[in-house]
Amino acid sequence: MIPSAPASGRLPDGFTVRLNSSVRRRDRGRALVGGSPTRVLFLTDEALALLDGDTITVRDPRSRALADRLVDAGMADPIFAELAPLDPALVTFVVPVFGREEMLDRLLHSLGSGASVIVVDDLSPDRPAVAAVAAAHNATYLPLETNVGPAGARNAGLREVSTPFVAFVDSDVVVAPDALATLLRHFSDPLVALAAPRVRGLFQGRDTNWIGRYENARSSLDLGERPGLVRQRSPVSWVPSTFIVARVSALGDGFSPGMREGEDVDLVWRLADAGWRVRYEPSATVYHDHRARFGAWLGRKSFYGSSAHPLSQRHGRDIAPAVLAPWSAGVLLALLAQRRWSLPAALLISVFAAVRIAARLGRSEHPYRVAAGLTAQGVSASLTQASALLLRHWWPLALVGSLVSRRVRRAVVAAAVVDSVVEYARTRPQLDPLRFALARRLDDLAYGAGVWWGALKGRSVGALLPEVAGRSKRGGR
Repeated sequence: MIPSAPASGRLPDGFTVRLNSSVRRRDRGRALVGGSPTRVLFLTDEALALLDGDTITVRDPRSRALADRLVDAGMADPIFAELAPLDPALVTFVVPVFGREEMLDRLLHSLGSGASVIVVDDLSPDRPAVAAVAAAHNATYLPLETNVGPAGARNAGLREVSTPFVAFVDSDVVVAPDALATLLRHFSDPLVALAAPRVRGLFQGRDTNWIGRYENARSSLDLGERPGLVRQRSPVSWVPSTFIVARVSALGDGFSPGMREGEDVDLVWRLADAGWRVRYEPSATVYHDHRARFGAWLGRKSFYGSSAHPLSQRHGRDIAPAVLAPWSAGVLLALLAQRRWSLPAALLISVFAAVRIAARLGRSEHPYRVAAGLTAQGVSASLTQASALLLRHWWPLALVGSLVSRRVRRAVVAAAVVDSVVEYARTRPQLDPLRFALARRLDDLAYGAGVWWGALKGRSVGALLPEVAGRSKRGGR
């Protein structure tokens, strides 16, 4: 069980945050538009005076309250370089292992000779080899009598940790020298329970095959270059357990022991529900040995998709593949109809939505201008989610529909082309556009197959159903 976050948690003096790239300043800087979920925050004269450009430093109760509000709204991120450093000796590494002795040796070498490490052997085929690697690096060797999976192995190691912080790291990882120190700075915020780095590919360049080059650009584990607060329905809604640093007192019993897939998402969401903060910090980097063999790569993508069903059983609609406002769902339906009236109808619905949003922005100097921007942002997000439904989560239905409907075929082809072009331009892979597009579609097909397999096996379509709601569960203003 995850303990509740302390109600007395306070940002310390000197804690500095900066408005992030999602925020737009309107009304001469008095209105902040952005965050997660998107909202409009109107600043008083006192609050506006506390901002130094786009940053605010905690110096007194008022600046502390504003910084805390902006961080919790997903509008501002801590400037990690200005946070207080912590001693790496306060951390114990827990490494769950099932075989892969050579990778384990490579990982332990990257951690350095002074690290405190517990290697949890989850009933490896060659236990003496794993024990020998652990001994060579002065790591504690903890053998388990039964195979319990990564979550159970991490929990077994967690029970042996006596330091205030723990770092869970997979054996197929190489840790950059400054990654731990960077992540530890975030724990100067007493509400931060967990921090995670960016996960990059270990083998870069054109020496790897085309699947490896695609993974280097578009890995499921690489969450991008923007830092953020991690929680349900945020731009960064989860972090992989490939490498995470956590406050031991916040973890309770740790990972859900019965989960063999999606246990990292489950832990992050339970921490968020208990009031803790989880940070994604791409300035810290670790390197993962991505799967580049075709069969293993597809199998791993399908495995990721199969986690959707157990997560839906534990977290309900938080796993919904799309979250749409009623008006944006109406826009999508009008556009998907592909009739002469589709564009005028979509435009009319959008105008109606913008007018309604403007009516709630009475404190804005330009309510209709702000509302128009929010509406355009909502339409763009809805189109992106609809594309993901067609190509990823609902592709079996889209395939059947394409066989009998020209309109469905046009929608699928348009979604596939636009998605491939946008992602190619965004990620700039060391791969030609054609093979990138092929890998992108295979990625979606394998993940979607995993989602459907989990749904069929669990006899529930909960993980496949989008949510149409006027507000997110966390509410927006």
